[in-house]
Amino acid sequence: MNSFVHKTLVVELQAGVTDRFPVLAHLSYDASDPFAVTVVFSHDGRVLARWQLDREMVAEGLTRAVGIGDVRLSPESRGVGRELRMEFLGEAHADGGRHHAVVFAWAETVGDFLHRTRLVVPPGTEDAGLDDFLADVLAGS
Repeated sequence: MNSFVHKTLVVELQAGVTDRFPVLAHLSYDASDPFAVTVVFSHDGRVLARWQLDREMVAEGLTRAVGIGDVRLSPESRGVGRELRMEFLGEAHADGGRHHAVVFAWAETVGDFLHRTRLVVPPGTEDAGLDDFLADVLAGS
């Protein structure tokens, strides 16, 4: 069975209060890091940002607001469709502010991606390799 899931989709980056423009989001999941979903945002062949998110947090963000730190996710309705609103806070500016981005993705597409990750590693069966890590630490290697 394939242990890697990938999906590229067009999302909208919000610029200002109302303007949105399309960028690509590359979602990936690797069973070797079973709790994480990686999102790489790109535009015109340039990587804009890369974030590693908790898989369960993304799933919860489809139905309710989650996150209190640098990443906040929440469902939103837009016309006939549902969206996943993703808010990211980045590094500080010289003036004391922080980089800030809001991205909207179709909730159904993100849900389909998550469903495929659950076929690879069902929730509750994740193995983070903690036992091997602790054995290495205790062995001094």
